[in-house]
Amino acid sequence: MTATLESQAMTTLLGKTEEELIELAKQVGEAAFRGKQLYQWMYKRRALDFTQMTDLSKSLREKLSEAATITETKIERVFYSTDGTRRYLLRLGDGREAEAVFMPEERRDTICISCQVGCAVGCKFCMTAQLGVKRNMTAGEIISQVVIVLNEVYGEGAETPHGTNLVFMGMGESFLNYQEVMKSIRVMADENGLGISPKRVTVSTSGIVPRIYDFANEPVRPHLAISLSATAEEQRNELMPINRKYTLANLMKACREYPLDERERLTFEYVMLDGVNDSADDARRLVRLLNGIRAKVNLIPHNPAPELPYRASTLDRILAFQKILVDKEVPAFIRRPRGQDISAACGQLAARHQAQS
Repeated sequence: MTATLESQAMTTLLGKTEEELIELAKQVGEAAFRGKQLYQWMYKRRALDFTQMTDLSKSLREKLSEAATITETKIERVFYSTDGTRRYLLRLGDGREAEAVFMPEERRDTICISCQVGCAVGCKFCMTAQLGVKRNMTAGEIISQVVIVLNEVYGEGAETPHGTNLVFMGMGESFLNYQEVMKSIRVMADENGLGISPKRVTVSTSGIVPRIYDFANEPVRPHLAISLSATAEEQRNELMPINRKYTLANLMKACREYPLDERERLTFEYVMLDGVNDSADDARRLVRLLNGIRAKVNLIPHNPAPELPYRASTLDRILAFQKILVDKEVPAFIRRPRGQDISAACGQLAARHQAQS
């Protein structure tokens, strides 16, 4: 007897690999190539409706539409910034909410995506931490952010005018949802999938040390960014409680042992907090911490919120900090805030239903 989709409980298809969809096709009595067609429709053509898949038989489309959905992720609301940034408040299938951010530039677009509903890490300077963690997102929910954003910006399945960069810097800690994050990356990197090169993808972690070693050995490996934001153990314990489990010393050891390609650098994200971690001594300690690592540093002016106890460092202080790094031949860049007026900037994502500048 031919299996049915219902009996296999395969109700949501986005996030499944080509091999999984080929097996699905076989289970419902179809040829294997139907699974490949379904895969290309969902990813390469970003189709979210079975009726669009015109080279699938009508009977198969009806069978699919009766028993499965491509994604349950829906746009709840889009917020538009004066700088062109868009913040997407997304409703997942169980009613939980997550966020993605679209940032256009002249030569590329960047989509900042979430991997958890909320976050368990508890960084004291981040609004997402105020939510706590509700649950991990599935690979399909992670991928749905990219598909939905590109479709909303350019039209369903339309060619994008230039490259798309992805950063796992939205809600959640990527390495606390490691398997689903990596599965989503493999599907998105596939030429028959979304076709987004791993060289255009950056995964950020607050420092889950065992997963850094796992990540180093992945056959499909994007760039790695370390959220650092402190230069001493006690300081990082206070700002980023995850440091009590994975110490700064162990984190930096993992970074020194991390294998880099010939032109690759490890990125270190450093949120600049006025009077807390932005002194000349902090800058000099950072130089020493990064000694022996092919690194670059992104200096991120803190994006304040009424619920957070910190202020942003002044531009003069950030520039002085940057100069100390650059003078010691550590590449350092000041990240320009994007989407502050719609609560879309770094550290501001908290599933708000309105913008708070």
